[in-house]
Amino acid sequence: MARFGFRTGSYGPFGWRRVGRSVDFVVALGFLLLLAIAGAVLQYRLGGGRDLAGAAEAIDGDSLRLLGEELRLEGIDAPEYRQTCRDRNGGEVACGRQARRALAAMLALGNVSCTVSRPDRYGRGLARCRQGDAEINAALVSQGHAVSYGAYQAEEAEAKAAGRGIWATSFERPEAWRRSHPR
Repeated sequence: MARFGFRTGSYGPFGWRRVGRSVDFVVALGFLLLLAIAGAVLQYRLGGGRDLAGAAEAIDGDSLRLLGEELRLEGIDAPEYRQTCRDRNGGEVACGRQARRALAAMLALGNVSCTVSRPDRYGRGLARCRQGDAEINAALVSQGHAVSYGAYQAEEAEAKAAGRGIWATSFERPEAWRRSHPR
């Protein structure tokens, strides 16, 4: 090493000792392979959408189990299973249980088909599901058993104007209810 901290010999621009070009090539190739694998994993996780079909069961008002996989209905938010609402007389309404029963009734009509787009933050697949010609996500919002959560604003406005489901009660939006009732 020379005076004032300068090195002598064959060092690269970052102070690394230079090695043969074949080693540099192998390291670069390894790095590119690592990037390719990371891209493939990311593509798999985000997916381009996959389809599932079969008999399903309701977990709560906005999630179901289909072919052993837990799915969250995309674009909607239903009252939590333990959530209650208040009717016009101040009486308690089990709106979370009603939302689950509404989804269960739709699923009981026969096989459903779902397009799963990507996982949510809990690892559940976000899905848009159909029962025959009806889209389940839209129907739940339209019937007043769920609120819009990034989609289905027109269905929510229609249910609210008609006073259907939870719109016939006073309720806390499910997202706010979850914040005030941590598990």
